[in-house]
Amino acid sequence: MAPAGTWLAGPRRAFFPGLAGVGRSDHVALTFDDGPDPRSTPRFLDLLDELHTHATFFVIGAALLRHPRLGREITRRGHEVAVHGWTHSRPWLPTPGQDTRELARAAQVVRSVCGTPPLWYRPPYGILTGGRLLAARRTGLRPVLWTAWGKDWTAEATAASVLANVRRDLRGGGTVLLHDSDRTSAPGCWRSALEALPDLVDGCRSKGMEVGPLVEHRGFADDPGESPAE
Repeated sequence: MAPAGTWLAGPRRAFFPGLAGVGRSDHVALTFDDGPDPRSTPRFLDLLDELHTHATFFVIGAALLRHPRLGREITRRGHEVAVHGWTHSRPWLPTPGQDTRELARAAQVVRSVCGTPPLWYRPPYGILTGGRLLAARRTGLRPVLWTAWGKDWTAEATAASVLANVRRDLRGGGTVLLHDSDRTSAPGCWRSALEALPDLVDGCRSKGMEVGPLVEHRGFADDPGESPAE
């Protein structure tokens, strides 16, 4: 469980900037977890079109298998698809063999549904155990967490609270974590992230920062970055 300490934002940013998703100061990576979800993901896709912005969607493999058309639509609209696990399980015990099998299965579903191999892996809850780190390496995925999050998974979340939480930690070169589904959180909470998006994107652009997916996160995508020891 030692690598799971990187869940803590301070140590992650200080000692593992590559794992935190830190890139160059003129770009912000926009990422979404827990989809695809036919109730909510299409609304994010439509709004991102209006904002002329692309993002990285960290998908649940089992959900992508159930909704392949939505996965293909994410790709068709120019977004990047990455892996968030086969399910959204919480790691209570080390299971390196199971972790590898499930992560490889999720990566294969992304390849077959979306037509491109995934590059990134974000473990559920941001808990990167030694087993999950080893699974990512065996599967050829690079783990990446975040530098700023909206805390948009609670019933109390609003667009204003999401913006405030993101802006508290967001700097140029940062990676933002939001959610395009309430599959593992409070019902309807995704609306807070959706409503916050225009102000978030406009705010970054007003400061001279582009907003886009991790694959365009200059200074990060071409750098293997740092990973915690197993």
